[in-house]
Amino acid sequence: MEKSDAIAGLAALAHETRLDVFRLLVQAGSGGLAVGRIGATLGLASPTLSFHLTQLKHAGLIDCRREGRSLIYTADFSAMTALLDYLTENCCAGDGTDGDCGLMADACRPEHPSPDIKD
Repeated sequence: MEKSDAIAGLAALAHETRLDVFRLLVQAGSGGLAVGRIGATLGLASPTLSFHLTQLKHAGLIDCRREGRSLIYTADFSAMTALLDYLTENCCAGDGTDGDCGLMADACRPEHPSPDIKD
């Protein structure tokens, strides 16, 4: 990951609403959520939500697909992992052999995100 990509991702997540949206999409897993469900869950008006989704999409942290008349947003787990890798690449002098670095690297890779969202 390039430094500019990491900065874009971190900048997008450095807003309370965008962080809430991204975390909700991570929780939703690969199935994602319809835009209306995101807005209803977080109590966001459509224009506000649209703005924040656009920011996250431009940063490469989320994807969007159309299913019928619905727009479904999903977290881009590979982009999330790349950002986490970038942030931790020099952990423990970059060799991953000291302390808890090996354990932390495994914890940063969600294998099976939860498909269920609690209302």
